[in-house]
Amino acid sequence: MVVAAMAGLAACGTREGVMIPVADLPPNVATVDILAATTRAPSDAPGIVFSGERGDSLSFANVVVSIPPDRAPGSLQWPSSPQANPNREFAVAEISPVPRSDVGHWLARSGKRRVLVFVHGFNTRFDSSVFRFAQIVHDMDSGLAPVLFSWPSRGRIVDYVYDRESANFSRSDLAYVLTAAARSPKVDEVIVIAHSMGAWLTVEALRQMALRDGRIPAKISNVVLASPDLDVDVFRRQVEEMGTQRPAITIFVSRTDHALSVSSLISGGITRVGAVDLAQEPYRTQLEGAEGITVVDLTAVQNGDSLNHSKFATSPEVVQLLGTRVMSGQNFVEPGESVIGEVITTPIRVVTGGLRN
Repeated sequence: MVVAAMAGLAACGTREGVMIPVADLPPNVATVDILAATTRAPSDAPGIVFSGERGDSLSFANVVVSIPPDRAPGSLQWPSSPQANPNREFAVAEISPVPRSDVGHWLARSGKRRVLVFVHGFNTRFDSSVFRFAQIVHDMDSGLAPVLFSWPSRGRIVDYVYDRESANFSRSDLAYVLTAAARSPKVDEVIVIAHSMGAWLTVEALRQMALRDGRIPAKISNVVLASPDLDVDVFRRQVEEMGTQRPAITIFVSRTDHALSVSSLISGGITRVGAVDLAQEPYRTQLEGAEGITVVDLTAVQNGDSLNHSKFATSPEVVQLLGTRVMSGQNFVEPGESVIGEVITTPIRVVTGGLRN
């Protein structure tokens, strides 16, 4: 029964071995230039690049992804064969290793003073994390330098525990990447988006930085936790231990997130942060009174993924709202302001610092 329930966490089946650079890139396609940092083991298999196993060290690579024209925001056209057609599908235009000593040069070469770090979730292969992040960056159109942190997920629904331990395995390396970005003189601001199990990894890395250094770097201004697969009691303690000098935190929740319902079942029935009901106590009082935390309820958004677990990326309205508000340096909602009907037509409930909109 548990294995059957875990099927709810699976992504749509996708072909492997598709990270083979295309020979000729059409002039009409857009590209996204990504710095990928990963704790995965390298793979010699054609088109794989990095496997789901744990590597011996933190590796970096530059990945340029081409985006097909005339696609709907939020959609991801997966390659139908190892030789992707860039006119119709996402494709790798270039991939090359980056020595750790050259990471600062990559940030400087991007010409962008603001950095977006994305941390993927459970059941995600390296290729999936690259293409999904490229889709998010392109659809946000935010002008940030994109940095992917890809930890060793095997991309299989039966490896939930392995993935969770791999996230734990990677937290010091994520802390290193965030610290390096914040210390770069070419970077003014760092924003983090973490999805699902990647939210646990991100919050743990930030907590570790706060305990080690006494505070989280001020350049890390905003952290977006999308459908966080996080024990609500553990999250409360993690935030307390970060201290008062921490980034603003935006949490996307949905009461109809089927993947988090399964995660709660596996985790002993403890509510996951991404599935809290804002109308119920004690969450209502706790979240309304939390300084620097904005909770965005996406339950009513209907045009996301089938599991209601990735609406932040698959719903065109939500991903564009991210790009126009949080990613452009604005708060998701300003005091006294309602986002309902402003940018999107679906009702979104927002709770921020004691203020309901």
